[in-house]
Formats: sequence, structure tokens, C-alpha cells
Amino acid sequence: MEDYARILDYLPQGHPDQSKFHREPLAYALGVDEFKLFELVPRDGANLSIGQRVYIGKEVEMRTEILHVKRRVGYEELTTAAQKELPFVIQEIVKEKEEKFVDFFNRAQAITTRFHMLELLPGLGKKTMWAILEERKKGPFKSFQDLDQRVPSIHHPEKLVAKRIEMEISDPTQKYRLFVAR
Repeated sequence: MEDYARILDYLPQGHPDQSKFHREPLAYALGVDEFKLFELVPRDGANLSIGQRVYIGKEVEMRTEILHVKRRVGYEELTTAAQKELPFVIQEIVKEKEEKFVDFFNRAQAITTRFHMLELLPGLGKKTMWAILEERKKGPFKSFQDLDQRVPSIHHPEKLVAKRIEMEISDPTQKYRLFVAR
């Protein structure tokens, strides 16, 4: 269950594909915990900005900017602007929740006898995976910076995680999901 989301696109005049008579202000957003995509109906007079964190949980009195969640949407239903904004918003969330994603590097396990969770990260092969596993034996990683320093073949681990999340969101046919809820 998502409580907070980050705004990807705000359409104060409504979606241009809808008839003028039925248009209502809309916002597209990304949930910060399970990375679900939403179409939101903002409150009257709400002024939303891209990347803004808004409450969409069950407590109605806490929802100051959002009236209600209209529906969940797929990546292909997002506006072009929202799709372009997605990688930047994902990176913000990954940096914000660094501890959770560093923990992923500390806990990642083999999926099959020949395939490891770490290999699902784009640009990370067997050699780097083994380097991470060897360093992990010496002690858990404390931050992205610690991971970056101890495993020289990894540069900007937060970008690898963000890229993987983006892949999982944009391609619903992915067999394995590390971070995005179905």
C-alpha cells in the first residue's frame, strides 16, 4: 500500500485526449515504496510541481493536495513529459531511501544455481557480482559511497538501482521484479 507518491506530471487543464466537457485536473505520480504509477485527482486550487512528494494514503484529512487516486496506470499510459521525468524522480527516491537499497546489496541472493539477483542490475556482470560478494564477507556495506569505494568496478551504484527500477516499470514483461510491485 502506497502512502506517498512523487508527482511526474501535472495537467491543470485535464488530459487533452478527453472531451472538453469531461476534463478535470489530473496528475501522474510514482509511489515511493512500491513504485506503482498512479493517476491522481488534485484538490481544487492545489498547485503541484514535478517531483513534489504528496500524501495519497487512507487518512483523508492528511491529503492536502490530492483529492483521491483515480486509478493505477501503466507506463505506456503516462504522458510523454511524465515518462521523461520518471528517471529523475526515481533517482531522487533511491537517494532518499539509500539505506533500503544498500541493504539490497547486502542481502541479494542467488535466484537459480547460475543466476544471481545482482546480475539483474544493468551493466553488472559475473565478475562485479563476485567482487561485491567477496567484499560483503568482510562486512556489510554502510552506504552507496562505501560500496563505491570497496568495489572499484562499480561506479554510482544508486544509478544502477534507479536504471533497474525504470526497466521494471517500463517493461511489464520482466520475469524478475526486484523493486517494483506487480
